[in-house]
Amino acid sequence: MIESVTSLARTDRPDDLDDLRERAAAMEETLAHRAAETARAHADVAAFRLRYRREVGTLHEELEELERAIAEAELGEISRRLQDEGADQSSSPAGSPPESAPRYTTDAVRRLFREVAKAIHPDLALDDHTRGRRHSLMVEANRAYALGDEARLRSILHAWENSPEAVPASDPEAARLRLLRRISQIEDQLAACDRELEDLRASPLGQLKAMVDEAAARGKDLIAENVRRLKSDIMRARNRLDAMRWNP
Repeated sequence: MIESVTSLARTDRPDDLDDLRERAAAMEETLAHRAAETARAHADVAAFRLRYRREVGTLHEELEELERAIAEAELGEISRRLQDEGADQSSSPAGSPPESAPRYTTDAVRRLFREVAKAIHPDLALDDHTRGRRHSLMVEANRAYALGDEARLRSILHAWENSPEAVPASDPEAARLRLLRRISQIEDQLAACDRELEDLRASPLGQLKAMVDEAAARGKDLIAENVRRLKSDIMRARNRLDAMRWNP
């Protein structure tokens, strides 16, 4: 990656620095719009989650509680106790494996962490912008070191070595290399935004929101219909439970 970018920087025409600046500025603007779009999508899905939870989720919980009460009444107190004991035994800590094996910091991780810290430490920054970037990476590196995450430490080091901030010189060749690296960086960030949007829309909640929005465009309120159906089911379940309790 570094070699190809450097080669491109050397073979471009001498006066292309302004063109690269214009391209980078245009891409920065595109990235800002894409990041805003991604943030809005997350906010919309979060708002939908709250609405669905408020209007539908609580009704689902109420209906499930009534159905559990009906099942307990049908099986009787002894059956319920046996089920509870069986559930307790099956969920006993003695029989359940640990969630994940503990991770330990190895000598290789320690050496890699020292290498990362030597490259990105904030004290090496020449300006506030670079210092902020180094600080963020150092926080990530500390977290990865605490987890013994060698792969994450290598990723942090690789990202820094290929970042614009890692080019310290001020001559035109260095400026061109910084711009090329920033353009590559923005391309990666744009791709990450696209993946994030795609994952959000493909999630169960995202798909449900899309269905509700599509129905709303046709003048239908799927959530209101779901609420009416759940309230009807709750009423029938409550009547059934009351009848079973009065007529054991």
